[in-house]
Amino acid sequence: MVTALDPGRPVCDLTQSYSPVAGGGVGTYLREKRDFVLQNTDLRLLQIVPGPEDRVVENGRHIWVEIGAEPVRGSPNYRFITRTSAVRAVLEQYRPQVIESQCPWVLPWTAINYRRAHPETALVAGYHTDFPNTHVYRVGASIFGDFAARGLRRLSAGYAEITYREFDRVYTLGEDMRGVLGRYRVRHVDVLSLGVDSGIFHPGRRDPGLRAELGLPAQGPLLAYAGRLDNEKRADRLIAMFRELPPELGASMILIGEGKLRDQLAEAAHGLPVVLPGYCADRAALARLLASADIYVSAMADETFGLSVLEAQACGLPVVGFASGAMVQRVLPGLGELVELDDVAAMARAVAAVWHGDPVAMGQRARAHVVERFSWKQTFEMLFGDVYPRAMVAAWRRQQRARWFRRSPTPTALASQQAG
Repeated sequence: MVTALDPGRPVCDLTQSYSPVAGGGVGTYLREKRDFVLQNTDLRLLQIVPGPEDRVVENGRHIWVEIGAEPVRGSPNYRFITRTSAVRAVLEQYRPQVIESQCPWVLPWTAINYRRAHPETALVAGYHTDFPNTHVYRVGASIFGDFAARGLRRLSAGYAEITYREFDRVYTLGEDMRGVLGRYRVRHVDVLSLGVDSGIFHPGRRDPGLRAELGLPAQGPLLAYAGRLDNEKRADRLIAMFRELPPELGASMILIGEGKLRDQLAEAAHGLPVVLPGYCADRAALARLLASADIYVSAMADETFGLSVLEAQACGLPVVGFASGAMVQRVLPGLGELVELDDVAAMARAVAAVWHGDPVAMGQRARAHVVERFSWKQTFEMLFGDVYPRAMVAAWRRQQRARWFRRSPTPTALASQQAG
């Protein structure tokens, strides 16, 4: 039984959910995984993502491949790969021993079909979002109404069951999502926590001069959000919440990120002490922005892990958001305030309560919580030391079953043997 990774064959990441300018947890995960592999292992890493054109960059043991793809309508910072033959050609060229798929559409089946031709390949999937509910049902309900959306959700749940049962292991980012997969009859599931670089994301990066640099008031709380500015992240609720804050609080806000709502949010924030500086690719610069704020705010309803929340907490910020999704696991009592979903007035009251309390002590507790429990080293030690070996064992057993069936005589062959 083979459970050790072979340095001669790469491990592969395969995803649609990557943008060089819009941020997102998957992009951070890819960067951190690259650094871990190069610094802590002798393995090769192949990462396949969408890009404006076909491009391959080999840098020692790291192979970065972009497959030319068209922008996603409504989310131009993201691209969607439809040329699965180009992906298959890359897989055939580099022959990965493990393929990790991190999105639900199209590419998982490229990996599955490759594995059928190369059965020794182990398949791992990251199930980051319950897409039948979050993407299909909610979007469908807004377009077609509830009845049609429920039908679409059932169809996509069937697709999820068929797809993820093909993988040797599946990991989620929380126990709640493992329960969702259990309802889809996908039970070979691990829970993997993401991490944060608490050396980069540190309260020591606070810059008292940031407000003047951004043209924001020097007094009152500075609120911060970092993430995509789109419907899924519900960033429009943050503007609505800000308008509910009492003027005497003297609050200001910085919304860090790109997305299809950016122009709309900028127009809605006209005349308010709110700035939208765009996407910040430099992690140290992002840490400076976060650490220079006082309270982190998020309006997410379906956060699956909350990596940006961890980064803010590591910078010493208390968090205010909605009691929904993974926010409940990220913002424990004493680390911030959570209110009922979509109650922006209650969210504004929570911001004021945190500010008038002891936000510094709350932020210190939040940082201590993150430093103790979340690191990328722990994430990838579990991935390479537990999840991947389990997938390789499953792949080995699958091959053994296939060999047994090939060796087993058919009824006709048995009859011929008996007649002989």
